[in-house]
This record gives sequence, structure tokens and C-alpha cells, in this order.
Amino acid sequence: MVQKLAAKDINLRYLIDNYGLQLVRNPEFFQEWQENLPEVTDIDKQLLDRVKEIYYNLLQSPPVLENAVQLTIISPILFVAGLFEPPFQFKAEKSIAIQEEDEGRIIEGRIDILIMKDNLWVTVIESKQLSFSTDEALDQLLTYMLADPNPETPTFGMISTGANFTFVKLVRGETSQYALSPEFVMRNPGNDLYRVLQILKRLSQLPD
Repeated sequence: MVQKLAAKDINLRYLIDNYGLQLVRNPEFFQEWQENLPEVTDIDKQLLDRVKEIYYNLLQSPPVLENAVQLTIISPILFVAGLFEPPFQFKAEKSIAIQEEDEGRIIEGRIDILIMKDNLWVTVIESKQLSFSTDEALDQLLTYMLADPNPETPTFGMISTGANFTFVKLVRGETSQYALSPEFVMRNPGNDLYRVLQILKRLSQLPD
């Protein structure tokens, strides 16, 4: 009998035990968030400064629900990054399934926002409420990334609560490995969204 599991119920221990997943802390493994980042224009900065002001406005009326985070914070950043335009494909509420034939299990879930380029998963977004930690979404995001139909290429993802942003790189193989960027935080001095935008643009420019 086939056992069906929900992606939201999968934890990191399950991924380690069943997929041999390993965290890599060597900064050279995930250089894409650090090197060859494009410039942020003055117009981009003005728009991102407005997004940060919207964030502070949202804080005045808790609780802030996931749909509000997507509409007012995540979507504007994706728009400025050019990820709603060709050659990218935008998918909302995308269903995924990972079938473990030998074990008789199927893991099912839905991705909040999926950006695709030539059928490669360039960026996966898992957004959560402002009050959540990005750590709470990491297990689910890694589960989705393991479902990438192109295992020969790295998969990149971003988790955002609207207040915090973390980027993830996954390289699959006999031992699948992943690494995390630092967390970029809205409340930090200046505007961390500048770096978030740079990284999104950099990942979107990676060759197929």
C-alpha cells in the first residue's frame, strides 16, 4: 500500500535519513550569493525603500497573513527583479510530488510561488507570516527542491517571511548537499532588500 506524506510534515531528520542530505558550511560551496552581483539602480533602491516602509506599516496591524506578505512585499521584489517576464514562467500554488518507489511512499505538497526558466527551477519561494522564522520553512523548501526534475543542475531557493530572507543552494547526487546564505533582515540598518534583489538577479542570470 502506498503511503502518502504531506511536504509540510517532513522534517530535516527525515531528509537526512532518506536522502542523505548534508549541510555544507564551506562558503565556497555557495558562491552565487556572494560574487558577480549586479548593481542596484537608484530607481530600484527607491522602490525597495518603499517596500520597506510598507513592511513597517504592516507591523502596525497584526497579525499579518501570508497573502498580505506575498502581495505587498514578495511580489514587488520579484517584479523589480524581472522574474515575472520572459523567459521566466510564474506559477502560483504549484503542486509537487516526490515518489519513493522502493519505499512505497509519495510526498505531496504545494509551492506558494515557483519561478521557472526553461523548465529549470531557478528560484523557489516559500513565504510565511511575518511572525514566523525562516527556519520553520527550510525543511519544506528543501523537500520541494528535491523534486526538481533536473537533478544534474543545482537548484536555488529563497525563503521569506517578508521580514527575513534566506537563500538556499541544493546540489543533488548520491549525497545531496545544501548550503544557506546569511539571513537578510528588514529591521537591519539601511535596506537589506538591496542585497536580496542583487542575489535574485544573479540567480536569474545563471546559465541553463
